[in-house]
Amino acid sequence: MATSARNASPTRIVGFGFVLLLHVAFIYSLVTALKYRTVEVAPVPIVAKIIEAAKPPSRPPAPLPPPAFAPPPPPFVPPPEVQIKAPPPPPAQSTAITNVTPVPPPAAPPASPHEPVTVMPHVDLAASREPEYPPASRRLGEQGTVVLDVLIDASGRVTDAKVVRSSGFPRLDQAALEGVKASYHFVPGTIDGKPAPMQYTFRFNWKLQ
Repeated sequence: MATSARNASPTRIVGFGFVLLLHVAFIYSLVTALKYRTVEVAPVPIVAKIIEAAKPPSRPPAPLPPPAFAPPPPPFVPPPEVQIKAPPPPPAQSTAITNVTPVPPPAAPPASPHEPVTVMPHVDLAASREPEYPPASRRLGEQGTVVLDVLIDASGRVTDAKVVRSSGFPRLDQAALEGVKASYHFVPGTIDGKPAPMQYTFRFNWKLQ
């Protein structure tokens, strides 16, 4: 039992010394920190400067003198007119001129060719009649307009005809071709007042009533 007490005593002394050393180190670092803090928070010196008083404004510049205008030019005086007489022409000398070829007068322009006056033919209503409506077309309700190109001779008779635009129904087209030759007579067209054969566009309108 006495041996255990002797062995524990040095250990306690070492532990106590270590704790004491920690306290000394802590106190040293605290004092050092307070020293640096005192240096950091030292007041900054205030520097005072004397500012020079503002100078009063300088005088405004003197006004410029008014511009000088040139005097107006003197009034224009026209120079006096000077009349110079031309010398008289020399007397004409008589000169005999022989062998002079006369210049023929310009030829008259050729007469413009005469343009013939053409009068187109037209239907002679007094000598014409309407052809009969095709019975089959009437029964089926066919109707339309046929445009024919017909040739009319100098007597007003149709000598030729052809379909230019169909009505859409062959029966009506054929009836128009036959009817314009058999049922219509025309007043012939003229050239300079004389009857002449001419082409004529004839419209035949088939319409049920």
